Amino acid sequence: MTGEAGRPAALDEAEPARKRKRRRRSKAARPQGQAAAAASSGIAAHSDAATTDRKGKKARHRRGLQGRPLASRGKPLAAERAGDQPRPRPTEAAAPQAPQPARSENLRAPHVAPGDPSAPLYAALDLGTNNCRLLVAQPTRPGQFRVVDAFSRIVRLGEGLGASGRLSDDAMERSLEALKICAAKLKLRSIRRRRLIATEAARSAANGEAFLKRVAEETGLDLEIINRETEARLAVSGCSSLVDRETKSVVLFDIGGGSSEIAVIRIGENRSSRLANHITHWTSLPVGVVTLSERHGGEHVTPQSFETMVREVEAMLARFDSPSVDMLAGGTSGGGFHLIGTSGTVTTLAGVHLDLPRYDRRRVDGLWLSDAQVSAMQARLLSWDFAARAANPCIGPDRADLVLAGCAILEAIRRRWPSTRMRVADRGLREGLLTDMMADDGAWRRSRPRRYQRAPNAPPAGEERNRAQDKVHEGTKA
Repeated sequence: MTGEAGRPAALDEAEPARKRKRRRRSKAARPQGQAAAAASSGIAAHSDAATTDRKGKKARHRRGLQGRPLASRGKPLAAERAGDQPRPRPTEAAAPQAPQPARSENLRAPHVAPGDPSAPLYAALDLGTNNCRLLVAQPTRPGQFRVVDAFSRIVRLGEGLGASGRLSDDAMERSLEALKICAAKLKLRSIRRRRLIATEAARSAANGEAFLKRVAEETGLDLEIINRETEARLAVSGCSSLVDRETKSVVLFDIGGGSSEIAVIRIGENRSSRLANHITHWTSLPVGVVTLSERHGGEHVTPQSFETMVREVEAMLARFDSPSVDMLAGGTSGGGFHLIGTSGTVTTLAGVHLDLPRYDRRRVDGLWLSDAQVSAMQARLLSWDFAARAANPCIGPDRADLVLAGCAILEAIRRRWPSTRMRVADRGLREGLLTDMMADDGAWRRSRPRRYQRAPNAPPAGEERNRAQDKVHEGTKA
């Protein structure tokens, strides 16, 4: 008997079985080259039989969220097509490719980077009323340097100075211990040039000169006492790169432990490479966080005592003759004027504002804060008691009794020069010292590479400069 199209009926009855056999043979005889290509590209060669069980049902246990196949143990997730790269999830896109090793560094010290053996080293030491700080750096690109060593310790050299007029024995011992560490660090390196300074505590104490002679005898460090004008100029030099390019004028303040320096900077059409050359007015208030907190109390501060501290500083500022904010803004509705704060007070406010679990200089230095944000942070600190301030990782027990006195000085400055924004600077006299020494030595002029024959395949000069500017500078901008 014949079936359809003249074919034997037996063949028609056996056709389904033959089709099944052909399908099985075609799957089993998959070309080896195709499987090898898929394996070499990191893509798993899953066939329909691998995703289908014997009953023809899909193996759903091998699929994850949104229908994505789960990764095999020890193997990367397969892509859908050969040659396609796996698309990272939004949470993974910003993550680094490899975990970076943790660095052990001082909480308020700049990032210490490996030094370039061919570049000269410069050292700057600042012995203030509250802190002893050391910075060792080497010039890199013009106007910038890389920190190769740093040290910072709270010594409270000016503790009790306002009442007695002299440096106490305990304060001098604490400072000597910190200076011995600095001296040991300097002996380990070949320093081309260094400058070591002391500020308000040694400047105003009756035994300040005698203490510095003792420092020279016991540590070998010869510190110089600088005047208030030099201190103000150094604070400006250290913050040059934080002045906005469109800014017409800036009021920069450095709230110290025993004094507070304020400089009015007016920038014309011809901007000098040294920002300190644009200082038109400056003053040094004989008040700092240590002296103000000792007079009014730093542990238990009420809104009334806080306002008393603010008014005391306002009375000092009233004797300072400086241009009005409208004149400083240059008629641009405040857009051409802003504040720059360089002190532990403003960096603490920035750290609390960011809710940092640990103080991070790289996130704080250069941060912009609006006027409303500064007011909110001051009110937040004023609402905390001493224990709450000491428990905050950006304040700690060493600054818990000083931070509100610093906020009172800051509030008086903000009332005198209202501004819509303030820039935070975790830098100061040490950076100014390094900048001046490197500029005087022409270190950045010598560091510029000589003109060379451009390679045939080298990118254009403009593109090369853009690439260089895109690189992240590792260290402190001067």
